[in-house]
Amino acid sequence: MKNSFKFMLLMISIVLLNIACSSDDSSTSTDDGDDGVVAELHPAFAAFNTDATTIYVDGSNVVIETTGLPDHETVYWGEGHALYRDEPDVELTPSIMSSNNNAVTITVDATPDLTGNTVSTTFNTIGIAVSGASIFNDQEGGGPLNQAAASLDWTGAHIGPGVYHYHLEPKAFSNDDENLVGILLDGVFLYGRKCNSTGTYPTDLDVSGGHTSTTQYTNGEEEYHYHIINEVYSTTGSYLAFAGPYQGY
Repeated sequence: MKNSFKFMLLMISIVLLNIACSSDDSSTSTDDGDDGVVAELHPAFAAFNTDATTIYVDGSNVVIETTGLPDHETVYWGEGHALYRDEPDVELTPSIMSSNNNAVTITVDATPDLTGNTVSTTFNTIGIAVSGASIFNDQEGGGPLNQAAASLDWTGAHIGPGVYHYHLEPKAFSNDDENLVGILLDGVFLYGRKCNSTGTYPTDLDVSGGHTSTTQYTNGEEEYHYHIINEVYSTTGSYLAFAGPYQGY
């Protein structure tokens, strides 16, 4: 009888221990869900040129790998290419697309941190456009963009240094509209001069050209994003793609 009672106590202890372990396992599982891992890409990435870009989630980051070769016409493709566009008024830089290494890879936060200080843009790639090519800021060769404006093609881009890139509103895929332009290094998306939430030019932009509202990719949810600011830049007759500062660093 005593042995049976001891056995029952032993079995109850084992059951209680298993319940406790199961509870601990559940807590661990919950913690794993809060470690910053992102389950899927933002819907806006569906607008990017899949022939040029490979985009994937890596933990709490998004990696964008691109050939840098756009899917639209430009004089910088070089004569004989299917996408070559004759632009006799453009003062060509020496390189053409087919002889250049335009490949770029950037890693951005899947959820931009908008709580820190603003950060200035620097030279070279500051973002990737939906076409697959790079976005640059308002500088050229350590000076103002004006000095290189004559080399910009019909869509506000040229080659130099290194890669084909946009300085101005890329009219090949965003021309006075609400279209997605690309994503910048701080993980914030850049749109055209108009806002999808109102159908017109936003009036509440901050110093970076950003504000919080719904977009065509957020399913009714508000999200901070940039717009090309609706102010003609200098003598170019067009609009800067992005001058900064970043808000998402």
